[in-house]
Amino acid sequence: MRVALFITCLADQFYAEAGVAAVKLLRALGVEVDFPQGQTCCGQPAFNAGYWEEARPLAKRTLEVFEEAEYVVLPSGSCASMVKNHYPELLPGNREALAMAEKTYELSQFLVRVLGVEKLGEGLKGRKVAYHHGCHALRELGVREEPLLLLQNAGAEVLPWEAWEECCGFGGLFSVKLPEVSLAMADRKLATLPEAEVLTSTDAGCLLHLSGRMGKKGKNLRVAPLATLLWEAYAG
Repeated sequence: MRVALFITCLADQFYAEAGVAAVKLLRALGVEVDFPQGQTCCGQPAFNAGYWEEARPLAKRTLEVFEEAEYVVLPSGSCASMVKNHYPELLPGNREALAMAEKTYELSQFLVRVLGVEKLGEGLKGRKVAYHHGCHALRELGVREEPLLLLQNAGAEVLPWEAWEECCGFGGLFSVKLPEVSLAMADRKLATLPEAEVLTSTDAGCLLHLSGRMGKKGKNLRVAPLATLLWEAYAG
Protein backbone atom coordinates (compact mmCIF):
# COMPACT_ATOMS: atom_id res chain seq x y z
CA MET A 1 0.00 0.00 0.00
CA ARG A 2 1.30 3.44 -0.91
CA VAL A 3 0.26 6.64 0.82
CA ALA A 4 1.06 10.23 -0.08
CA LEU A 5 1.33 12.52 2.92
CA PHE A 6 -0.34 15.92 2.54
CA ILE A 7 1.30 17.88 5.36
CA THR A 8 -0.94 21.03 5.20
CA CYS A 9 0.21 24.62 5.75
CA LEU A 10 -0.25 24.94 9.51
CA ALA A 11 1.31 21.57 10.26
CA ASP A 12 4.25 22.42 8.02
CA GLN A 13 4.85 25.81 9.62
CA PHE A 14 3.95 25.18 13.26
CA TYR A 15 3.71 21.44 13.96
CA ALA A 16 6.23 19.83 11.63
CA GLU A 17 6.66 17.02 14.17
CA ALA A 18 3.13 15.88 13.29
CA GLY A 19 4.21 15.19 9.73
CA VAL A 20 7.35 13.39 10.87
CA ALA A 21 5.33 11.33 13.34
CA ALA A 22 2.75 10.41 10.69
CA VAL A 23 5.46 9.19 8.31
CA LYS A 24 7.21 7.16 11.01
CA LEU A 25 3.96 5.60 12.16
CA LEU A 26 2.70 4.67 8.70
CA ARG A 27 6.06 3.18 7.71
CA ALA A 28 6.19 1.21 10.98
CA LEU A 29 2.79 -0.23 10.04
CA GLY A 30 4.13 -1.44 6.70
CA VAL A 31 2.86 1.39 4.51
CA GLU A 32 5.05 3.01 1.84
CA VAL A 33 4.92 6.78 2.29
CA ASP A 34 5.65 9.40 -0.34
CA PHE A 35 5.93 13.13 0.21
CA PRO A 36 5.20 14.98 -3.04
CA GLN A 37 7.46 18.03 -3.05
CA GLY A 38 5.13 20.13 -5.19
CA GLN A 39 2.31 20.31 -2.65
CA THR A 40 1.07 23.71 -1.53
CA CYS A 41 -2.01 25.10 0.24
CA CYS A 42 -5.22 23.16 -0.43
CA GLY A 43 -7.09 26.43 -1.01
CA GLN A 44 -9.25 26.31 2.09
CA PRO A 45 -8.64 29.93 3.29
CA ALA A 46 -9.70 31.39 -0.06
CA PHE A 47 -12.62 28.97 -0.33
CA ASN A 48 -13.92 29.85 3.14
CA ALA A 49 -13.60 33.56 2.39
CA GLY A 50 -15.77 33.17 -0.70
CA TYR A 51 -12.92 33.61 -3.18
CA TRP A 52 -13.67 30.46 -5.12
CA GLU A 53 -11.98 31.62 -8.31
CA GLU A 54 -8.74 32.09 -6.38
CA ALA A 55 -9.17 28.73 -4.63
CA ARG A 56 -9.62 26.73 -7.83
CA PRO A 57 -6.00 26.98 -9.10
CA LEU A 58 -4.78 25.73 -5.72
CA ALA A 59 -7.23 22.82 -5.81
CA LYS A 60 -6.21 21.93 -9.38
CA ARG A 61 -2.55 22.09 -8.41
CA THR A 62 -3.23 19.72 -5.50
CA LEU A 63 -5.04 17.30 -7.80
CA GLU A 64 -2.04 17.23 -10.13
CA VAL A 65 0.45 16.69 -7.33
CA PHE A 66 -1.47 13.79 -5.77
CA GLU A 67 -2.87 12.26 -8.94
CA GLU A 68 -0.79 9.08 -8.73
CA ALA A 69 -1.32 8.47 -5.01
CA GLU A 70 -3.17 5.34 -3.94
CA TYR A 71 -4.28 7.11 -0.77
CA VAL A 72 -3.80 10.67 0.49
CA VAL A 73 -3.44 11.02 4.26
CA LEU A 74 -3.43 14.26 6.24
CA PRO A 75 -2.73 15.00 9.92
CA SER A 76 -5.56 17.53 9.69
CA GLY A 77 -9.32 17.21 9.81
CA SER A 78 -10.01 20.58 8.23
CA CYS A 79 -7.80 20.18 5.16
CA ALA A 80 -8.93 16.57 4.73
CA SER A 81 -12.52 17.82 4.75
CA MET A 82 -11.67 20.53 2.22
CA VAL A 83 -10.41 17.89 -0.21
CA LYS A 84 -13.01 15.24 0.56
CA ASN A 85 -16.13 17.37 0.87
CA HIS A 86 -15.47 20.64 -0.91
CA TYR A 87 -13.25 19.88 -3.91
CA PRO A 88 -16.21 18.25 -5.71
CA GLU A 89 -18.22 21.37 -4.87
CA LEU A 90 -15.46 23.76 -5.93
CA LEU A 91 -14.77 21.83 -9.15
CA PRO A 92 -18.15 20.41 -10.20
CA GLY A 93 -17.97 17.61 -12.73
CA ASN A 94 -14.21 17.22 -12.31
CA ARG A 95 -13.41 13.50 -12.25
CA GLU A 96 -10.03 14.04 -10.61
CA ALA A 97 -11.67 15.93 -7.75
CA LEU A 98 -14.10 13.08 -7.15
CA ALA A 99 -11.31 10.51 -7.33
CA MET A 100 -9.15 12.38 -4.83
CA ALA A 101 -12.10 12.87 -2.49
CA GLU A 102 -12.61 9.11 -2.37
CA LYS A 103 -8.98 8.34 -1.49
CA THR A 104 -8.38 11.12 1.06
CA TYR A 105 -8.39 10.48 4.81
CA GLU A 106 -7.48 12.14 8.09
CA LEU A 107 -4.73 10.09 9.77
CA SER A 108 -6.70 8.37 12.56
CA GLN A 109 -9.56 7.75 10.14
CA PHE A 110 -7.15 6.03 7.76
CA LEU A 111 -5.58 3.92 10.49
CA VAL A 112 -8.89 2.57 11.77
CA ARG A 113 -11.10 2.47 8.67
CA VAL A 114 -8.58 1.51 5.99
CA LEU A 115 -5.76 -0.30 7.78
CA GLY A 116 -8.04 -1.77 10.43
CA VAL A 117 -5.61 -0.78 13.19
CA GLU A 118 -7.19 -0.18 16.59
CA LYS A 119 -4.18 -0.68 18.87
CA LEU A 120 -0.78 0.84 18.23
CA GLY A 121 1.03 -0.02 21.44
CA GLU A 122 1.02 0.96 25.11
CA GLY A 123 3.23 4.02 24.95
CA LEU A 124 0.58 6.29 26.48
CA LYS A 125 -0.11 4.12 29.50
CA GLY A 126 -1.33 6.21 32.43
CA ARG A 127 -1.22 9.50 30.52
CA LYS A 128 -4.10 11.88 31.16
CA VAL A 129 -5.22 13.28 27.81
CA ALA A 130 -7.75 15.99 26.94
CA TYR A 131 -9.05 15.54 23.41
CA HIS A 132 -10.59 18.40 21.42
CA HIS A 133 -12.99 17.37 18.66
CA GLY A 134 -12.17 19.78 15.85
CA CYS A 135 -15.28 20.90 13.99
CA HIS A 136 -14.22 19.75 10.52
CA ALA A 137 -13.12 16.30 11.64
CA LEU A 138 -16.18 15.78 13.80
CA ARG A 139 -18.94 17.42 11.80
CA GLU A 140 -17.77 17.12 8.21
CA LEU A 141 -15.71 13.90 8.24
CA GLY A 142 -17.58 12.08 11.00
CA VAL A 143 -14.33 11.36 12.85
CA ARG A 144 -15.38 10.91 16.46
CA GLU A 145 -14.47 7.47 17.80
CA GLU A 146 -11.25 6.78 15.88
CA PRO A 147 -8.93 9.14 17.82
CA LEU A 148 -10.44 8.13 21.16
CA LEU A 149 -10.12 4.43 20.35
CA LEU A 150 -6.46 4.73 19.40
CA LEU A 151 -5.60 6.85 22.45
CA GLN A 152 -7.45 4.65 24.93
CA ASN A 153 -6.11 1.40 23.49
CA ALA A 154 -2.61 2.82 23.92
CA GLY A 155 -3.26 3.15 27.64
CA ALA A 156 -4.20 6.84 27.79
CA GLU A 157 -6.93 8.06 30.08
CA VAL A 158 -9.03 10.31 27.86
CA LEU A 159 -10.58 12.62 30.42
CA PRO A 160 -14.27 13.55 30.43
CA TRP A 161 -14.59 17.10 29.11
CA GLU A 162 -17.86 18.96 29.12
CA ALA A 163 -16.95 21.10 26.12
CA TRP A 164 -14.87 18.69 24.06
CA GLU A 165 -17.26 18.83 21.10
CA GLU A 166 -17.69 22.62 21.25
CA CYS A 167 -15.96 24.81 18.67
CA CYS A 168 -12.74 26.34 20.01
CA GLY A 169 -13.46 29.59 18.17
CA PHE A 170 -10.61 29.41 15.65
CA GLY A 171 -12.47 28.69 12.43
CA GLY A 172 -9.64 30.06 10.33
CA LEU A 173 -10.84 33.43 9.01
CA PHE A 174 -13.57 33.54 11.67
CA SER A 175 -10.95 34.29 14.34
CA VAL A 176 -9.64 37.17 12.20
CA LYS A 177 -13.02 38.68 11.34
CA LEU A 178 -14.63 38.26 14.76
CA PRO A 179 -11.73 38.09 17.25
CA GLU A 180 -13.78 39.00 20.31
CA VAL A 181 -16.26 36.19 19.69
CA SER A 182 -13.43 33.82 18.82
CA LEU A 183 -11.56 34.51 22.06
CA ALA A 184 -14.74 34.21 24.13
CA MET A 185 -15.36 30.78 22.63
CA ALA A 186 -11.81 29.68 23.43
CA ASP A 187 -12.11 30.98 26.99
CA ARG A 188 -15.39 29.13 27.49
CA LYS A 189 -13.81 25.91 26.28
CA LEU A 190 -10.68 26.29 28.38
CA ALA A 191 -12.70 27.13 31.48
CA THR A 192 -14.03 23.57 31.41
CA LEU A 193 -10.70 21.91 30.57
CA PRO A 194 -9.93 19.00 32.93
CA GLU A 195 -6.58 18.55 34.69
CA ALA A 196 -4.75 16.83 31.86
CA GLU A 197 -1.10 16.23 31.03
CA VAL A 198 -1.56 16.97 27.34
CA LEU A 199 -4.15 18.54 25.05
CA THR A 200 -4.50 17.05 21.58
CA SER A 201 -6.62 17.29 18.44
CA THR A 202 -6.56 16.40 14.76
CA ASP A 203 -6.31 20.08 13.81
CA ALA A 204 -3.26 22.32 14.08
CA GLY A 205 -5.38 25.47 13.82
CA CYS A 206 -7.42 24.55 16.87
CA LEU A 207 -4.28 23.69 18.83
CA LEU A 208 -2.61 26.97 17.88
CA HIS A 209 -5.68 28.92 18.96
CA LEU A 210 -6.10 27.14 22.28
CA SER A 211 -2.39 27.08 23.13
CA GLY A 212 -2.08 30.77 22.36
CA ARG A 213 -4.98 31.57 24.64
CA MET A 214 -3.56 29.38 27.40
CA GLY A 215 -0.25 31.17 27.06
CA LYS A 216 -1.97 34.52 27.54
CA LYS A 217 -3.55 33.21 30.73
CA GLY A 218 -0.33 31.72 32.06
CA LYS A 219 -1.56 28.13 31.86
CA ASN A 220 1.25 25.66 31.23
CA LEU A 221 -0.05 22.56 29.47
CA ARG A 222 1.60 20.49 26.78
CA VAL A 223 -0.19 20.77 23.43
CA ALA A 224 0.56 18.07 20.86
CA PRO A 225 -1.00 17.06 17.53
CA LEU A 226 -2.78 13.72 17.53
CA ALA A 227 -0.19 12.30 15.09
CA THR A 228 2.57 13.01 17.61
CA LEU A 229 0.76 11.15 20.39
CA LEU A 230 -0.06 8.22 18.12
CA TRP A 231 3.61 7.81 17.29
CA GLU A 232 4.43 7.96 21.01
CA ALA A 233 1.78 5.30 21.53
CA TYR A 234 3.52 3.03 19.03
CA ALA A 235 7.13 3.83 19.92
CA GLY A 236 6.56 3.64 23.68
